[in-house]
Amino acid sequence: MTTHSDTVSFIWNVANLIRDSFKRGEYADVILPFTVLRRVDCVIRENQDEVRKQYLELRGKIDNLDPILRKTSGVAFYNTSKFNFDRLLDDHANIHSNFMAYYNAFSDEMREEVLDNFKFRDVIRDLDKNNLLYMVIERFSNIDLHPDKISNHDMGYVFEELIRKFNEQMNENPGEHFTPREIIRLMVDLMLVTEDEEIAKENIIKSIFDPCCGTGGMLTIAKDRILEKNESADIHLFGQELNQKTYAVTKSDMLMLNPDGVDASRIRQGSSLSGDAFPNERFHYMIANPPYGKDWNMDKKAVTTEHAEGDRGRFAPGLPRSSDGQMLFMLSMLSKMRPVSQGGSRVAIVMNGSPLFTGDANSGESEIRRYIFENDLLETLVAVPEQIFYNTGIATYIWVLSNRKADHRKGKVQLIDASGDDFWKPMRKSLGNKRREMDESHIAKVLETYHAYEDNTDVSKVYPNSYFGYRKVTVDRPLQLNVQTSAERMDRLENEKQFTKLDESEQLVYKNMLEALPSKLYKNREEFLGVLAAEAKSRDLKVAAPLKKAILNALGERDADGEVCKDNKGNPEADSNLRDTERVPLDVDIDDYMDIEVLPHVPDAWVNTSKSGCDKTTGDVGKVGYEINFNRYFYVYTPPRPLEEIEGEILQHQKEINDLMSKLFD
Repeated sequence: MTTHSDTVSFIWNVANLIRDSFKRGEYADVILPFTVLRRVDCVIRENQDEVRKQYLELRGKIDNLDPILRKTSGVAFYNTSKFNFDRLLDDHANIHSNFMAYYNAFSDEMREEVLDNFKFRDVIRDLDKNNLLYMVIERFSNIDLHPDKISNHDMGYVFEELIRKFNEQMNENPGEHFTPREIIRLMVDLMLVTEDEEIAKENIIKSIFDPCCGTGGMLTIAKDRILEKNESADIHLFGQELNQKTYAVTKSDMLMLNPDGVDASRIRQGSSLSGDAFPNERFHYMIANPPYGKDWNMDKKAVTTEHAEGDRGRFAPGLPRSSDGQMLFMLSMLSKMRPVSQGGSRVAIVMNGSPLFTGDANSGESEIRRYIFENDLLETLVAVPEQIFYNTGIATYIWVLSNRKADHRKGKVQLIDASGDDFWKPMRKSLGNKRREMDESHIAKVLETYHAYEDNTDVSKVYPNSYFGYRKVTVDRPLQLNVQTSAERMDRLENEKQFTKLDESEQLVYKNMLEALPSKLYKNREEFLGVLAAEAKSRDLKVAAPLKKAILNALGERDADGEVCKDNKGNPEADSNLRDTERVPLDVDIDDYMDIEVLPHVPDAWVNTSKSGCDKTTGDVGKVGYEINFNRYFYVYTPPRPLEEIEGEILQHQKEINDLMSKLFD
């Protein structure tokens, strides 16, 4: 039985044919569209002669032949020419003209939405110019890619492994990490974990959406999973994909899977962020693996405009930094949840660690997390094993979100650490960065942990939503200075902009005034300012506020024994150098926190209640922030080994080394 790895190896060997005429970065331009076309060719040949016969009989007599020819073909596309891969090989001399006749005879959707998105006409021209077209067709004609031979499941592996190889050839890691099939199955099972009763209903209709659908694996696996449970279910798939080539792969797959072509018509090309293809749709289930750490500057104008629309747009809660758009995809999905009155929605999205904690209180990322927690949308967060993805070995997390949590889960979040050794096994052969895999038993263990809903175990924690929130309060301490007109401090005036912008004669006047002041060390700033004012008045000089500040900057030094400086209202003035912040848990009173955690150590501290230290949403003291420090929650302290044990090992190693040295020189 041919494995998907064998298929990938066979197809990849086409590179040996074209490597003298195409650069490494151009291999994908040839191999990927020919792989799609060969699979299509294997499907259409079953009824191709009947389609052509009907086409020749009815053309010119019926305006719209498309539905008739689709029905005859048995799939959602057809080809009206007499050619297929085998027949093209019968006429070497006319391979280019015959191939173009074959190409142009495809139904519009297959030709325009699939083949043309590969820029295939240019590829064919270049192959023909280099006398390679016949050889490439011949090579592909030797592999059967019919869905009966290679399932949709395995073909997904083939496409994704090919794309991974193309990226390796170009030494690229575009942030688009194709999701291993076992992770998709885990995501689908978590998304559907509460749905057995619902999806068992006779002739139930459900919709599934993926805003960055890649080659379509998440959509098809989710659909298959539901149909396994209920064959009568009517599942509607929706997807959007930016990359033209992976979009074409998905489109071709959907056209082959569904004879009516409806699912294929709901796969759209373009950016989900700046060009939402389904603005008015609401979905039962949503699933995605958005690009990691990929900037969204190309979408920035449209996204910021939509953010400014507030609740009328998808991005009202906040905008993450432009270097990483993962959370924008999540917001887009949340905006497409069905109302609870209409059954609500469930979402599964896998992302790297950045969305858990990036961003300070009141930042865009924190405000997005705040929206999720304050609306009780996060149900479960699952850490999956590292080295599980093809193009990256980093830690990844599955977010399971719902607007209709079970009663016992409302107001709470379950964290599941499925990154440990009990949840994966090593692969016999690595695929890029993928060195580990999860089998069915590992997936089952995650689901068992979910259902057990236990708190404070090695792999499961349950916390209230407020646990992840905090108030970032600014803590000030009083400014204490001494002031002196010593020569050293007077020299510092040359570093003060408000002083140096005076002309030289003015500088000399003010220096003379300062030098006339007593040279004593003033521990009270107000006393010094009084002496300064009196001296200035006696000389008929005016010391403006900016100049006064420059003088104090130069002549003053912080002094813990100095008297506290006061503002014009008699309140202690804050020392910006001593300013600090404290993260106060949301469920803890700020004053109580200060009494316990701060004032015992710095009794003169106080909370800054100015507008700059208040939350931008509520106006209350302390900026509200949310973060998920996943590793901290599951941290287990490991005490250091006893020194005696370490010393014993060192002595043992020294003995072994000495024995080896003795044998060497004996």
